[in-house]
Amino acid sequence: MNFVFVSPNFPESYLRFCVGLKNNGVNVLGIGDSPYEWLRPELREALTEYYRVDNLKDYDQMIRAMGHFTGLYGKIDWVESNNEYWLEQDAALRTDFNITTGLKSDEIARFRSKSAMKKYYEKAGVPTARWAMVTDLAAGLSFAGEVGWPVVVKPDRGVGAEATYRLENPRDMENFFRRYPAIPYVMEEYITGEVTTFDGIVNSQGKVLFAISHITHNSIMDMVNEGAPVYYYVDKEVPADVRDVGERVLKAFQVRSRAFHLEFFRLTKEKEGLGGVGDLVGLEVNMRPAGGFTPDMINYSQSVDIYQIWADMVAFDEQRHLYEGPRAYCVYAGRRDGVDYTYTQEDLEAMYRGSVCMMNRMPAALAGTMGNQVCIACFDTIPEMKKFVEDAFAPFPARIKMK
Repeated sequence: MNFVFVSPNFPESYLRFCVGLKNNGVNVLGIGDSPYEWLRPELREALTEYYRVDNLKDYDQMIRAMGHFTGLYGKIDWVESNNEYWLEQDAALRTDFNITTGLKSDEIARFRSKSAMKKYYEKAGVPTARWAMVTDLAAGLSFAGEVGWPVVVKPDRGVGAEATYRLENPRDMENFFRRYPAIPYVMEEYITGEVTTFDGIVNSQGKVLFAISHITHNSIMDMVNEGAPVYYYVDKEVPADVRDVGERVLKAFQVRSRAFHLEFFRLTKEKEGLGGVGDLVGLEVNMRPAGGFTPDMINYSQSVDIYQIWADMVAFDEQRHLYEGPRAYCVYAGRRDGVDYTYTQEDLEAMYRGSVCMMNRMPAALAGTMGNQVCIACFDTIPEMKKFVEDAFAPFPARIKMK
């Protein structure tokens, strides 16, 4: 099997997908824009060959790289980046090289367009926020008059909470339209809730091979725009209602042979037409692993190797490696440079020795959302986890909402 992995060195942890494939006997071919000598030794060991391009955005260079591999190794069976930024390009390469193991260009829209997602949520029987395509100020004010303030505006094909804003009043909306970007935007009613996910791996028959859930109490939009404290945690188990709606959404979207990251709001305030406190509302689907260091957190929480489970799906269409270790709550606290916290990274590591799993730096490309300083730890109980988060952000109010 010939597998082309796009940008195998970023995020850095993605090299483990390549290692997992190599462990399963797959011929792993990498395309990236970093010099070969900059690659980690374990990545170089996992790759049969690495083709360096000047710019991963240059599709002509990507075509030449794929052609090079085809000439040397024969038909390419898979091409994948597992990175949301490259999903459309991955699909284009599959289309041009007739690769049938993933989404092609005519299929990608339902996973990239927030407006296109709505009908699939409806098919799954999962409610979503009322919405409208952004057109002009009069239409925006009319929509807000219908659903109430605040409203949220976001790129129809955006990544995460990037360039997403909450408009509190008519003046905010006027300011938004004054600088309105020249890309399609959607406007949605504002929902008060915490983000709950359904993350995992699905095989070619749509069977979920592995799944877990993580919870983000603070608004991701506020983390990006207002620098709100960044913390979330991987749950010990998948709540039954999350698994139910998650599997219905996977079926409606016809997800096959992929890592998935589905986001839902769990309402913390009743919303007419959507549900009561505790109900789940569809937010977004993402056809890639959860971002940042979340795959590593899943491993710490569940005593598994999510990278190898994904590689098993690719090579065997099933999970070959089984895991029976302890489970824990795994929490992430992302601290920002330039803030005078009570405790240093070294202090936290000493205070929570035995619980800390990782103290690291977040790559600059992700730090705006996730913070610069990575603090990851595992605990048996939520109160223990809450105390760690409070200490990580002391003395500043962290708006800790764990119950």
